[in-house]
Amino acid sequence: MADTSERSRLEQSCAQLAERCPVIADILSRTGPPSWRARPAGYPGLARIVIEQQLSVASANAILKRARGATGGLRPARVALATEDDLRSLGLSRPKIRYLKALADDVLSRRFRFSTLAGLSDQEAADELTKLLGIGPWTAAVYLLFCEGRQDLWPRADVALLAAHQMAGGSFERSELAAFDDWADATYAPYRGMAAHILWGQIAYARGRAPL
Repeated sequence: MADTSERSRLEQSCAQLAERCPVIADILSRTGPPSWRARPAGYPGLARIVIEQQLSVASANAILKRARGATGGLRPARVALATEDDLRSLGLSRPKIRYLKALADDVLSRRFRFSTLAGLSDQEAADELTKLLGIGPWTAAVYLLFCEGRQDLWPRADVALLAAHQMAGGSFERSELAAFDDWADATYAPYRGMAAHILWGQIAYARGRAPL
């Protein structure tokens, strides 16, 4: 029953988005409804998003595999104990090492508890995440979408979303990213997360690979 209900919800949100946005309708006609990206919550989930940022899929996957192997699956205690040289040898940049170690320290010292996010609104949860070193609004939104399954968030300043929209006939230019984000917030709510998944799916489709 749960699977049937989830499928019905997905189809309803896609239908609503297709009615509002010809670009979304065009993408869905080729890709079909996307699968929701569900990932483990907590430190491993947020650390993965930090590691993957601003990298190609191939590079991100390679570094992530090495990082998981060296830290017992991105366990905060293992990350905290690793030296910068250890982590640099995995392919991680110095800024990302600093962010991952700071996050591990916040989690281990209990200054930050992922469990508290469940009782917060989307905006409150995003605000708490962005208090962490290296976690900006985009990272917070993606964590809440992928790792907590929240449905109505839009990852602002994501150039891939704009590129996907352009691929399918959207009229926003690269220089209009902020305007595109404002338009998407207004047009796609309360299905903003699903709209983002559809657009990310367009990128994967165009490159001939499965979505992340």
